[in-house]
Amino acid sequence: MDSGVGGVMKGLVEVERTDESIPAVFRSVATAQENSGNASELPTDLKPKNPDQNIPTGPAKNCEPAECCRDQNLPDPTVAGAEPSDIHTEMEAAETEEGGGAEKNQGNMLLVDRLFLAAPRVSAPQNPEEELSEPRDDGRRKQPSLQDLAELQETGLTVRIQSPGAESFELQVPHQSVLPEDPSLFLRVTPVSLSVCRQVSEQMLVAELHQVLMDHELTCHRTCFSLQLGGATLEKLAELRCVPPGAQLKVVEDSYSVRDVRLHLRHVRDLLRSLDPTDAYNGVNGSSPSCLSSYTRGDKDGESVGKRRAAEKLDCSPPEYILPGCKERPLTPLLPVSTDWKSFQCLRVLTVSSWNPPPGNRKMHGDLMYLQVLTMEDKELNITSSTRGFYLNQSTAFDFSPKPAVPRILCHSLVELLSQVSPAFKKNFSALQKRRVQQHPYERIAAPFQVISWIAPHGDHTLDCVRAEETHTSRMGQDEHTAGQSREWNEELQSCRELPRNSVQDRLHRERSIFKTNCDFVAAAAQGAVAVTDGNVMPLNPGESPRLQMFVWNNLFFSQGFDMSEHYRPLGGNGAAHAAPVCDLSGAQAYSSVDTEGLYTLGTAVVDYRGIRVVAQTIVPGILEKNHEQIVYGSNDNGTTVFTHPRFLELLEKSSKPLRIRRHRVLDHNDTPVELCSGISTVGLFGNDGRPYILDLLRTFPPDPNFQFPEINTRDDVPEECRSSGFPRLHRHSLASLRPELTEAFVQHRFEVYKKTVSQELGQQDEPREQSEEPGCELGAGHGAADFQRRNAILKACEAVGSVSDSCFDIRFNPDVCSPGVRFPSDCVEELQSHRRLIWEAAAFLLWSQIPAVLRDCLDQGAGPMDGATLVSVLHQRGVNVRYLGSLMKELDKMEERGRLSHVQRISLGEIIVRSAKHIFRIYLQDVEPAAFSAAVSHFLNCLLSASCCASDSGSDELLSRRRSRRRRTHGGRVGLSAAGVWLKLTSSELWSRIRAEAQDYYHYTVHSESLEEVIQTHHLQRISLLRELSMKTGIQVQLREYVFESRHRPVFGEDDIINMFPVVKHLKPTSTDATRLLQRAQLAVQQGLLRDGHELISQALTLFSSVCGILHQDVCTCLRLLGRLSYVLGENADALSYQEKAVLSSERVQGIDHPQTIQDYTSLALYCFAGGCHSTALQLLYRARYLTLLVSGDDHPQVAQLDSMLGLVLYGLMEYELSLKYLQNALNLTVKYHGARSLKHAQSHHLLATVYESKGEFRSALQHEKEAYSIYKSQVGEIHDHTKESSEYLKKLTQQAVMLQKAINHIYSDTPRAGVPAPKFSTPSLPDILQQLNLTCGIIFIPLSAKELSDLRNDLKGKEKATIQDLESRLLRQRSLKTADSP
Repeated sequence: MDSGVGGVMKGLVEVERTDESIPAVFRSVATAQENSGNASELPTDLKPKNPDQNIPTGPAKNCEPAECCRDQNLPDPTVAGAEPSDIHTEMEAAETEEGGGAEKNQGNMLLVDRLFLAAPRVSAPQNPEEELSEPRDDGRRKQPSLQDLAELQETGLTVRIQSPGAESFELQVPHQSVLPEDPSLFLRVTPVSLSVCRQVSEQMLVAELHQVLMDHELTCHRTCFSLQLGGATLEKLAELRCVPPGAQLKVVEDSYSVRDVRLHLRHVRDLLRSLDPTDAYNGVNGSSPSCLSSYTRGDKDGESVGKRRAAEKLDCSPPEYILPGCKERPLTPLLPVSTDWKSFQCLRVLTVSSWNPPPGNRKMHGDLMYLQVLTMEDKELNITSSTRGFYLNQSTAFDFSPKPAVPRILCHSLVELLSQVSPAFKKNFSALQKRRVQQHPYERIAAPFQVISWIAPHGDHTLDCVRAEETHTSRMGQDEHTAGQSREWNEELQSCRELPRNSVQDRLHRERSIFKTNCDFVAAAAQGAVAVTDGNVMPLNPGESPRLQMFVWNNLFFSQGFDMSEHYRPLGGNGAAHAAPVCDLSGAQAYSSVDTEGLYTLGTAVVDYRGIRVVAQTIVPGILEKNHEQIVYGSNDNGTTVFTHPRFLELLEKSSKPLRIRRHRVLDHNDTPVELCSGISTVGLFGNDGRPYILDLLRTFPPDPNFQFPEINTRDDVPEECRSSGFPRLHRHSLASLRPELTEAFVQHRFEVYKKTVSQELGQQDEPREQSEEPGCELGAGHGAADFQRRNAILKACEAVGSVSDSCFDIRFNPDVCSPGVRFPSDCVEELQSHRRLIWEAAAFLLWSQIPAVLRDCLDQGAGPMDGATLVSVLHQRGVNVRYLGSLMKELDKMEERGRLSHVQRISLGEIIVRSAKHIFRIYLQDVEPAAFSAAVSHFLNCLLSASCCASDSGSDELLSRRRSRRRRTHGGRVGLSAAGVWLKLTSSELWSRIRAEAQDYYHYTVHSESLEEVIQTHHLQRISLLRELSMKTGIQVQLREYVFESRHRPVFGEDDIINMFPVVKHLKPTSTDATRLLQRAQLAVQQGLLRDGHELISQALTLFSSVCGILHQDVCTCLRLLGRLSYVLGENADALSYQEKAVLSSERVQGIDHPQTIQDYTSLALYCFAGGCHSTALQLLYRARYLTLLVSGDDHPQVAQLDSMLGLVLYGLMEYELSLKYLQNALNLTVKYHGARSLKHAQSHHLLATVYESKGEFRSALQHEKEAYSIYKSQVGEIHDHTKESSEYLKKLTQQAVMLQKAINHIYSDTPRAGVPAPKFSTPSLPDILQQLNLTCGIIFIPLSAKELSDLRNDLKGKEKATIQDLESRLLRQRSLKTADSP
């Protein structure tokens, strides 16, 4: 995951209250990190545009329940698909008491929204200090203005379309297409990809309008046509600005070519399979499953819940497996399989005829291709596709007769022809298209990068002519419709990078081209890697061992992750060869983010498939030629020969500044000092195209001295923090490096030390003028003694922090200081010691600062890992590598409050076990013959996860038959049998021993349990969660069925349970830099209380992200999620629902249906649905979120506490008191464990239970819980706090009700008349109160402040670079003379 941009976000909003409860005018509150560059970008006259918006306290007036979860007319910023930061657990802010008198009527309110407590994870350039650009020819690139962005958001263009044989219709042209600029790439775009785009301007191309018409219900069957305006044909690459608004465009049928026919056939096939989920399960054509629509079909009548309950009882009962305490974890609900689409089957068979290609005499008559069709009436049809269209011919399966059949019917579209000859096709195709256009566009658009589901149903394999043709031609990324045309990948990528970047429109075009080309490259690389591993590509060096072979196919170079000719022997052999591609990819990502003009890197993708790591790269022009000029910079033999070049030094010097690489000298092969601005392994050469390329970017980041190879460094320069933790340690290779997030955190830490040192030296408290983290900013020169003192103070501070310069703050690292084989000049000994000391200090900083910070984040609920992926993301945000998991576990064991982090311990232990098993599985698969893959994988899973002691089946029937035949062979055959069955010898005990050894060797963590069963019992791990983690990491896809892991009589997995193995791809992630800057500015605006302006900036970022990356992307999803929350806070529930629904759909499509972020998005959507009056839908969404959480993390997790609190509140609102109590009681138990018995969160749980018990009439239980709540409030925030007072009043009310009830009961059993005894009043659920509690549970908290308190808060936070949660809490509570409250 990419690291977050900006600092810690605080959604702090000051508002002026115009009545007793509604905040209106939003103003600035002290917050954010001082960023003069970003702050100056915001207009000075931005004001709230609608000061009368209400906060959400009930159903939105303009939000009809029937439309709450379905918006076919997408709102302005269309897009979807990315991932912001994980939603952090809410802070517990104490409400401060309002002032009296006039202040009470003119109070202020502070809004704290946990969604803005951390920056979204969008890709940010490596140098955040530089606003929007690198220096260009004119010194600085033009930055986007609001006018530039407004031009990208113009209103749509309306045209009228006249299609042959149909009535004309109006069409509004969509905005910024997701199509590439290269028209040859239109073939790879799904026809539906534009129907969801936001409406905008005339900048759209005519060719893109073609794609829109190919998706429209009335013209979807047409592919080969042109558009005419006033009798003149529009060029496909022309912009629509030449079309006047309201003009009529005529669709004119064009002549077909073979390519056009193939396009048409593929399009018809896609239309016929548009409802078939098979492609989503198989992970092809950018399809991936989505399940939201299965849970948002309720609340269709538009009535309120109360009216519906009067007519019909709502079924609120959850399935048994969702109830608290249930240990059953079924898998079948994960993918709700629907077979409704089968009723829309239009044809039995559509395939290419065996009579192809047409003979020469038929080509002279215009024949292009022959098709065979079997209709639903079981009628066989032979069809000729000609230049004029399609018609039936007289051929049969055995007789070739190409003349037209009687009656002679010629149609330009295959769909039109089939509609005339098959009534069933006509009926079903019409119904199919109506159902297709009813689908949410986010469900059917193709994702830019393929997402694979780890589990899928065992579907039927059907006839598919398009699939068969694409498979057999096996062109792998070439143009499938024109044989022999391969793409020049390197030229495409580099040409895109050379596009102009001066204006917003230029950068938009450039970044979109780069993104699209990279997407196509990644798809081709994955396909090629699979073919290489399967043995379908001829190697360049066939005489070498299979593990040393290299391949070239489709202008891509493929190599395998094994040590070739002992090249990596000094670095660690095969271990280094396996790690090097990922290190190279990280370096390529860093240099691509810096984007230095004139410096070129290769397109790179790393593919893990069936135990083999394959590296795919574009080819430097001429590098494979024998007479090509060799390396001119760096070394490709680990320092034996070293070269340098002034051109590369100049270019790399520009990149070294943001990447914090120190310029240094090494000795070359002639013992002559040479200068480098990169790691020595970085190779520079000139291609035949004259471009300077850098390769092998293994050492872009500083080395990690804590993990060394081949020998342990025991010198005295090892810091005590490292030595006391057992470092340095022996590692299996020498490519371990520190993450860029760590170096940035370390530099920030050193900058604080630098400022403090300068202040102390100058003898004054005020800090020096901030020189920024941007290196090279010198302090202004002074005069006389003051100038000398100032310079001397800066000099001492620079020496203290290890700055490269002695006149300004500039921290950089030498990447070669720990590299084996690198020799340095003798006069650099002292300098090298300082370089090495700086890296050791950074490594020590990771141990004493960052690892504890990770645990503090989890303890404060600032980070909530739910599975291995989110745990790794939390680690990476703090710059901690995964190899430090053992150190994290040891640090956790030392904490006094480790009980509150039991979920982190459990997830970390599971991650160590799964990753260790993955290492073993990779080697295990390398010895398996292809015919035994399913049997070998199922055997491995049985050895790992099955509780059965029985041996699994020895293999498939085909394999057994092969073995029987081998028994008849000679001794050599018996040797082959022995080698082929090595994987069968693996046992559960042996595998567990290997996992323990791997955990100790790689992660330096000792697993004391003697079996996985013991680990599961001790640490409460789930086998289903381990299966999910291992499958996603290794590319295994298992069958969707229920697995009985506890069975001791038969193995859990059979070979039929292994459906497939998919490639796991790592690749570059280009994005929009302008959109990233806009999102940062939007966050700053929200921090300052400018919600409307933040909303507008995020909308603009959304437009740019969707234009560059398409609408299914994580960065786009980030914007959708934030827009949904802002709309909800502003009271615009309809918009909030629309945005959040798209965020959920895109999260499912881009990250997975069971990804933790998808779970969080389901939770937010449920909140918005409840606020919009869709209570039944909200309940179903929460049930879905709880089921996914149980599957991913189990029932012992803080997320379950939040979900159970929300479920309890929703069920309480629906008057399902018994169910509500079950969930609220479970939430109470988990809250005690993870938040503490005296936390305010625990008090809230007690109060919720008291409320439900009161409604049930059980006043004794209600009193008991409310007394606990009152006790906590009194001890934590004092007696004068509003919460304490409210709890006290509520206790009095409950006491009175209990007394009244008891008197009524006593009168029943006595002879005293009952006339004078009042009946007790049972409270009914108040939906506004429930929504207020839901907001609090989800971290949306409104804090009333008096004017004086707000002024004091501003003064306290004035001058701070960033406000922390603890700062805000302590100041708010101190102002009210209250005790400091803990954060829930």
